[in-house]
Parts: sequence; C-alpha cells; structure tokens
Amino acid sequence: MASNGYRNGTGTNKGAIKPPASSNIRSSSFKSRLPPSSNHSPGSALRRTSSASFTTAAGVPGRVRVAVRLRPRNAEESTADADFADCVELQPELKRLKLRKNNWESETYEFDEVLTEFASQKRVYEVVAKPVVESVLDGYNGTVMAYGQTGTGKTFTLGRLGEEDTSARGIMVRSMEEILVNVSRETDSISVSYLQLYMETIQDLLDPANDNISIVEDPRTGDVSLPGATHVEIKDEQSFLELLRLGEAHRIAANTKLNTESSRSHAILMVHVKRSVLGEEVAIPTESDKSSHFVKPPKPLVRKSKLVLVDLAGSERVQKSGSEGHMLEEAKSINLSLSALGKCINALAENSAHVPIRDSKLTRLLRDSFGGTARTSLIVTIGPSPRHRGETASTILFGQRAMKVENMLRIKEEFDYKSLARRLEIQLDKLIAENERQQKAFDDEVERINLEAQNRVSEVERNFTDALEKERLKCQMEYMESVKKLEEKMIENQQKHQHDGFMKDKCNGEGPGFCEDIAVIKKLLEKETHMRKEAEKEVNKLKSQLGQHMDAGAGGDAEILKLQIALEDEVHQKKKLEEEIIILRSQMLQLTFEADQMRRCLARGGSGNAYPGLDSPMSQVRDSLSGHKTPVSALFDQVGVEKILDLLESEDANVRIHAVKVVANLAAEEANQERIVEAGGLTSLLMLLRSYEDETVRRVAAGAIANLAMNEANQELIMVQGGISLLSTTASDAEDPQTLRMVAGAIANLCGNDKLQATLRSEGGIKALLGMVRCRHPDVLSQVARGIANFAKCESRASTNGIRSGRSLLIDEGALPWIVQSANNDAAPIRRHIELALCHLAQHEANAKDMINGGALWELVRITRDCSREDIRSLARRTLNSSLLFRSEMRRLRIEL
Repeated sequence: MASNGYRNGTGTNKGAIKPPASSNIRSSSFKSRLPPSSNHSPGSALRRTSSASFTTAAGVPGRVRVAVRLRPRNAEESTADADFADCVELQPELKRLKLRKNNWESETYEFDEVLTEFASQKRVYEVVAKPVVESVLDGYNGTVMAYGQTGTGKTFTLGRLGEEDTSARGIMVRSMEEILVNVSRETDSISVSYLQLYMETIQDLLDPANDNISIVEDPRTGDVSLPGATHVEIKDEQSFLELLRLGEAHRIAANTKLNTESSRSHAILMVHVKRSVLGEEVAIPTESDKSSHFVKPPKPLVRKSKLVLVDLAGSERVQKSGSEGHMLEEAKSINLSLSALGKCINALAENSAHVPIRDSKLTRLLRDSFGGTARTSLIVTIGPSPRHRGETASTILFGQRAMKVENMLRIKEEFDYKSLARRLEIQLDKLIAENERQQKAFDDEVERINLEAQNRVSEVERNFTDALEKERLKCQMEYMESVKKLEEKMIENQQKHQHDGFMKDKCNGEGPGFCEDIAVIKKLLEKETHMRKEAEKEVNKLKSQLGQHMDAGAGGDAEILKLQIALEDEVHQKKKLEEEIIILRSQMLQLTFEADQMRRCLARGGSGNAYPGLDSPMSQVRDSLSGHKTPVSALFDQVGVEKILDLLESEDANVRIHAVKVVANLAAEEANQERIVEAGGLTSLLMLLRSYEDETVRRVAAGAIANLAMNEANQELIMVQGGISLLSTTASDAEDPQTLRMVAGAIANLCGNDKLQATLRSEGGIKALLGMVRCRHPDVLSQVARGIANFAKCESRASTNGIRSGRSLLIDEGALPWIVQSANNDAAPIRRHIELALCHLAQHEANAKDMINGGALWELVRITRDCSREDIRSLARRTLNSSLLFRSEMRRLRIEL
C-alpha cells in the first residue's frame, strides 16, 4: 500500500488526506478545565490569558487526551477492497467510532475527539495540539504524540512542512508558528533539538556525527535530559523550516509493502521555551492600621517549559510488510519499543505499583509525558481497510488505555535577578530623565515670571517718569505766567502814578490793591507747593507698588508648588474613578454572562424530537442530528441536498427546525458549500431569515449564512440577493445573544471583502454591527470587534493602493467612540481586534485629526507600550512615526515612544 502522500516530501497520492478549510472548530473541547493564570510578562500589562493556564504550585491533575484520525482510502485500497465496506464507522458528533466485527456486530469506542477522513490539518491542530502549546506558553511541559500502523498518516499529521500548500502544514510547523507569535523577542528565547531513536540508539538529526546520545536523569527531581543533543536558537519560522528539512533528510526510511517511504525510527522534536513573567503582588498589613496595606512589587520569574513532539514509527507485522534482513531487525526494534510503551501505559492505567520505565529508551524519554508533570495529547491514526482490522483494533485499544493515564501538571519557575536589575535600571533612568525635564520646565517657568515682572516694573517706571516730567513742565509754565502778569501790573501802576502826579496819595490809595496782588501770588505759590507734595506722595505710592510686584515675583515658587500639588490631586482622583469604572464594567459582564447561562438552562427543558410518522428523508435528517444512524457528512449521497432544502418549507415547525440545523452543519464544511449554493440553499436560508419569526430558526439560519459567508464567491451572492439588508433587519429585531452572535459573525465575514465596503454602508451593515453593541455579551462584542477590524483593514489597503481617499466610513458612521472605549477591554479577543482596527485607521492621514480629537492617540501610544503582541506594537509605533499630524500632536503633548 502506497502512502507516500503522508510523508514530509513533495510526492502526491490519491490516498493522501485533502483537508477542507473548516471554520467551526471547537478548540475548547480538548482542553482541561483549569484555572486561568494571573501572571504577565514584563512590559506588557495586557498579556494573553489562556484557558489552559494554571496557578497551583502543587500541581493540577490532567488526564491524557486522545483523538483518533481516519485516513481515507488510497488508490490501492479502493481497487482491492472495492466490494467490501470500511471496517470503521465514525460518529464525530458523538465523539465515538464503531469497529465492525462482521456485517451484524460491531464494537463502539469513545474518544476525546473523532476526526474523519475530511478533517483539515488546521482542525487537527486546534483540537489536538493547540491546548498543549498554550500550556507550554504558560510554563508547563507538554507532549503531542502520534501512534498507529505504518502508512496511516502519522508523519503527515505531525511533520508535514506544507511548503507548496500552507493548508497541509502539520502540527510541528503550526505549533512553532503559535509559539513565535506569543513570545517576546526581547525577553524570551526558544531553542530546538531534533532527534531519532533508531535501534535503541538516540541520534541527532541536526548533527549526524552525534549518533550515540546518552540519557541523564536528575536523581532529585527525576527529570530526563539529553545534554549531548544539539540546541539551535529559533528566531523566525523560516529558520525552523530549514531545521525540519535538514532533520527529515537525515531520518532513516525504507520501502515496504505497506508504505513506499516507511519511517524506521521514532522522531522526537524538543522545543525548549524560556519566558520572563512577573509574580503576584503581595499585600502586607501595617501595625498601626490593619485596613491599610503595603503592596510588595511583583517578583520577576523565569519559566522554563518544554514541548515534545513525537512521531512514532509505525507498528507492523512482518508477514504484511515483507521486511527481510536488516529491515527485519529494524521492525523488531520498533515493535519492542512500542510494546514497552504499551506496558508502561497499561501499568499506569491500572495504577500498578511497578511501571517498567527502563525497559526501553523510548519509555525513558517519555517518562514525563505519561504519569509525569506534562500535559499530553495523543493522536492515534487508523486506516479504513478491513484487511488490517487487527492492527486497527490494537491501535484503538492502545488509545483507550492511554485515556486512563493521569498526569500531575506543574510549573517550573526561577527567580530572574538579571531581569529585575535591568528593569530597575530602566525605571531609574526614566525617573532621572523625567526629573531633569521637570526641573528644566520649573526653571523656565521661574525665568519667565521674573522676566515678566521686570518688564512690568520697567513699564511702570517709564509711565511715572513721563507723568512727573509733564507735571513739572506744567507747573513751570504756570509760574512763569504768574510772574509775567505781576510784572505787567507793576509797570501799569508805575505809569499811572507818574501820570497823575499824586505820588503819595496814589501810593496810599493803591497800597491795598498791591497787597491783594501779592496775596494772590502767595496763594498760587502755596498751590504749587501742595501739588508738588501730592506728586511726591504718588511717586512713593508707585514705588511701594513696585516693591509689592517684586515680592510677588519672589513668591512665584510657592505658587507653582501649590499648582503642582493641586494637579497631582486631580490625577489621583481621575485614576480612582477609572478603577471604579473598570470594576463596574467587569461586574456588568459577569451578571450578563450569568443571565445568559440561566436562559440556556431554562430553554433546554421539554424539547421533543421523535416523529415516527415522517418519510425516509426526514428520518435520516433527524437521525443525523441525534447521531444514531446516518452521519451529517453522508446526507448528500443518501438523501440529497434538494430533499433537505425542501424540508425547510415544511409546515411542521419541528421538521423545519431540524432541517435548518442539518443545513447549518453541512455548511460548516467547505466541501459542501458549493453544492448547497447551487441547489438554492442560500436563497432558502435568506427566505427563512426574512419570513419566520421563530427565534431558533432565525438563529440557526443566521449561523448557516455566516458559514457560507466565509467564501468570497458566496459573499457576492449574499450581496446580490439582499442579504446585507436582511442581516441588518435581523440585528435590529433580535434580542437573543446567540442570534446576535451569528448575525454579527456573518456581517464580520462580509466586512473582509474589499468590494462590499460601499454596499455595507448603504444597506445599513455598519450601523447594524454597531447597534449590536447594546447586547454587551462578550461573544457578540468579539464578533463586532472582528467585523470592525476587517472593515478597517480593507479601507487601509484601499487607501494605500490609491483606490479611495477621504475619511473612513467607520468614523462617518460614529464608530470611533466605541472603538476607543473598547480598546482596553478585559476580554482578549475584543481588545486584540480593536487594537488592530485602531492601527489600520491610523494608517490613513485623513483620519488622524478625528482620532486625535476622539482620544484615539492615547490608545495608540498605550498599544506601543502595553500590547501583548509584538506585531501589533510594531505596527502602532510605525504608524505613529509615519503620520505628520500624530508626530506634531505628540511633540505638543511631550509624548515619547
């Protein structure tokens, strides 16, 4: 049997899995219910919080999670087994499979996840490996292992590089992509070792000369390490792909009857992650007042975790594989190591007192994965051919026993003195620089006040000098005029005395008149003296005022200190109010979530779905929903999409509800969407959304439309058939959070189409999206934020390409206040989408003025400092530096990036 398509090369095969792009992936179904972590990395106040986070130092129980994946038939099996049915029947909805003994009997097994032959590589990663990768990012060890018969797709599932088709990438590449996205390049580090266990010898795939690596166990902790293995630092995805390509070239493979390129060794990829985090703050009560506390600063810690990805060699029977000579010895070694692993798992599952760990180097390497402190996920791969039923049954039983193994998960933390010293040095430098800036500003203000006081004193002196000079000139003129009048009177009296000849009489007669003139002159002199004294008093008064002004200039320092104290009090009050608002928001979200949970519990009671009187198609539809008979994926071949769509128009409400649920489940698979649209399924779903008032029908129909809206071709059909208007109307009428979530998801998918920007606005799509904010449910808000981010991204791309200009349609529709308000939301999905939307809006200069006025500039500055994702921080920093308006405003506000 050829299975070359499952190798990590470029060969193709008809039996290789061709995964469809699926959107409805339940990534949470494979996660343990564990408490979230409260630790954050330095420099990030908004670090990601994973559902797989843990805080208990003593350890948290975590069962080994097992998923089963079915390989599709290849060309050889299709020819050889043409007249025989597959020996395996999958029921993915119930997470079980049936292994047929004969035509009448079968055995049923349940797993944590059942993946059909159509399952995409992305979905396999989401349900199997993503929870383990998230735990590794939070500081726990993790293991992902593939087990199964030769040729069933283990290497395809784990090690496929996907260089030509990115959708075919395996778990190794996807795990490293997620790790690189979530670590900090400045404070964290990643190193990789790639090994193979061949004939009970550990060999280095990155350095073939290093072919006998020893295993070292710590006698105190029991940890297993390989000090002789090559460790390579990983900086980007391209370097990791080159390492995988190099290791795959050195891995031993051979051609057997079961597989043209069969792995003859166990491949082990070890990813070592070292992250810097902050411990929890500790409140210490004081002796004087027990109600007040001192808060110790969080301690910097280093978390060291390890992700182990194991691609086991396939188990095989010599009679079927045709191994001879050296290949026979290889097969014996492989089967012995797998047998030792099975014995260890049996002992752990049965709580045996003795676990034979030392029977094989494979079990010694996986000591922490089974019964240890690591979080472990196992994917078992099986084939459909009835010729290999024995191997398939053995593989299934191996997975069943592994599900009984319980691990105790623990975090390994060390105190990070270097990080603490570096952080304190940075804070000290910032405080010194801030102190220098404040001192410079204070000196400049004092100098300005002194200069202003001096200018005022000089101006007052000039004014009084001019006034005194004018008054002196005026008094002098009046004095000269009085003297002149007196001389004229004296001359006139002398002439009159000489003319009359009566000097004595005249002198006696004119004596009183002359005295009166003298008295008048004395009065004028006294008046002049009084005016001079008044002028001197005015001068003294002005001098005293000048002294007061000088005293006011000297007291400017005290006034500035008072203003600074008042400003600090205002800032403190503002912070208190912001903290109270955050607490109220969190309480409101919690109450909304509890109310939604209560509504769901009430809605579950009393629903019946047994209708024996319906015809065959309706029975198969009902059975597909209940998971008893026909799988949903097989309805196209047995019932036909036309008959299913006819049931949407049934007069029986229960029949109509079941039918629309089946259509929604079928629409979740990309392979079914084209047939649904061609048969008129999209038109029928839009008619249901338009005509029926039943909340369940509207919710499920909206969910099906959201699934179809993920395809770009279907998006244009939705637009042509008026789907945007229908979704907008449904958004305004519906009150159920789940219905609103489906409608918001459909509109969010449409927002990612560059061609629908104007239509979305004209038909009320943006207003409907913003109107659903009234629900305040976290899931609804997350979809609204995603739609806004998609819309802003399309606008940014169009502006960059010169297709459109002018202000953003989102700002025209009034979305900016809500975007700014939600930029620091407690929910990580909402916050991440809003941060991306802000960055995309800021890339267009026409939006800068409105964003500054709306307070978006402060959020962009916060993103450059506190965002948990490096790519978003870099985008925000690059956007702010490239905008003239933003740079000018930051200079005015004295903001430095």
